[in-house]
Amino acid sequence: MTMPKNKVIKILDILEKDYPNATTMLEYNSLFELLVAIVLSAQSTDAQVNNVTQKLFKKYKTPYDLAQVDINELEELIKGVGIYRNKAKNIKALGKIINEDYNDIIPDSLEELITLPGVGRKTANVMLAVGFNKPGLGVDTHVVRLANRIGLVATKNPTSIELSLKEIIPMDRWGNAHQLLIYHGRNICKSRQPNCQECSIVNYCQQLIA
Repeated sequence: MTMPKNKVIKILDILEKDYPNATTMLEYNSLFELLVAIVLSAQSTDAQVNNVTQKLFKKYKTPYDLAQVDINELEELIKGVGIYRNKAKNIKALGKIINEDYNDIIPDSLEELITLPGVGRKTANVMLAVGFNKPGLGVDTHVVRLANRIGLVATKNPTSIELSLKEIIPMDRWGNAHQLLIYHGRNICKSRQPNCQECSIVNYCQQLIA
């Protein structure tokens, strides 16, 4: 079961007033850098990613550069993020494919993006929304938590949440909805100690109403 669309829109309207400048905190200078940063962000904070990419992108700016880097050096550069060994393999392979198969041009469709190393639906959706200003709704841990707490959806499967949210949120608001839920999750509706007294959408929270 999902929340009625009219309630969802009211929640988004309130959150937009709370976070008028909600946008990604990842730092990047090109679409390729953004894609790499999003891949690195899994199980890591944006601050950790930015600290790593500041050093990484100073030395390796292009897909070809990353494709050629020694894997041990790459691991050393990014070990400040979670599961860095797997991510090193993925972004090295990502650089090779983007360079050789896509002529250094990042694909701009969900179907193509999810075929790339280290790129799942969450990464692809964020890339579409942030990098290409196209409809995309990424589902990370904040979105999973808030969507269930508030009562937007009744599942904890990320893909099911994504598809359900896309049904009840207008397409032109997908990308912003993702950012709004992240901001609210970081600032108010935290994992262990949600600040319900300061929550602007508390009256819509199904967990409290129940």
